Amino acid sequence: MIEPEKCQSGGRLLMASADDWHAFRTSWGWMASAWREDQLFAFTFGHRRKADALQTLGGTSGQCAVTEAAVLEKSLRRYLSGNLAELDDVSVDIRDCTPFQQSVLQACRRIPCGEVRTYAELAVSSGHPGAARAVGNVMRCNRHPLIIPCHRVVGASGKLVGYSAPGGLERKRELLTRERLFAEQASTCQQKGKH
Repeated sequence: MIEPEKCQSGGRLLMASADDWHAFRTSWGWMASAWREDQLFAFTFGHRRKADALQTLGGTSGQCAVTEAAVLEKSLRRYLSGNLAELDDVSVDIRDCTPFQQSVLQACRRIPCGEVRTYAELAVSSGHPGAARAVGNVMRCNRHPLIIPCHRVVGASGKLVGYSAPGGLERKRELLTRERLFAEQASTCQQKGKH
């Protein structure tokens, strides 16, 4: 989850590059997405008010012209209902990230649902062994939470650390518990031949 005041690119807020915004209410509070050239530029969730969600992304209320915004909303609603694969194909815009940041974000996205990786393991899988601290900084500024599942990254001891989304570590714990449960159910169904 991005913290705009701490995560800057070239001295300007990352959110300044979005073109369009979409906000909607769910059982997890208000969610909002920011779009640039029909790609997901940023996402936030867990807000009490629509204005808070949009403000987090530097956005404004109004009609969203991006058709993919409605597709993402439907995918997120299915994700909340337990279809955890719904977010795998969402196209994200990380072009303004450095090559290092892109490699970390792409490696994070490959962490399977129901599993976790340490920052050190993510550093290795992104091709940057020994860069665990720098990987932590990339995760702290992840502007695509849930879609790029930074909640699946934990401390070296397996302890939950560093989640800046509304709800903090409690929300991270809830996400991981929920994903493990749904992943186990899906695995059990596959083993029994149910699809």
